[in-house]
Amino acid sequence: MLKRILLLLAMLAVTTTASAFSLTDSKGKLHTLDSYKGKWVLVNFWATWCPPCLDEIPALSALHDKYKNSRLEVIGIAMDYQNPKQVLDFADSMFISYPIVLGNSKIAAQFGPLQGLPTTYLYNPEGRLVAYQVGGITQQAVESYINSKSTVKK
Repeated sequence: MLKRILLLLAMLAVTTTASAFSLTDSKGKLHTLDSYKGKWVLVNFWATWCPPCLDEIPALSALHDKYKNSRLEVIGIAMDYQNPKQVLDFADSMFISYPIVLGNSKIAAQFGPLQGLPTTYLYNPEGRLVAYQVGGITQQAVESYINSKSTVKK
């Protein structure tokens, strides 16, 4: 399974410059790609009704908790919902520790066509889109990808 995910990440890897996104989370904090220069940024589109989305929430929270003060920022964008309060209550019940943005078509358009849920975009510390995944991801796959692309500076 891990090999399949890593292969998919490698096959979907891109090296284009990302358009600068601007997102306001549910707590009113602004998140921009430029504000995270020097860190990896993982942006995950999800929905409360999506089983693979729910499966990856613990991994995304673990990544956020482990790296938020050092090398990786995780941002979740909730899509396809009726009631914002329901999404936020759901996020609390799932113990989501990373910022949640209430998404819409305008927010999604900042990233390109959304082909399915979950969809994850990964930006390197220079702010370049280096990989994306349509479908579930794991903590191990993300860490392996980041570690394989990071250079050790002494």
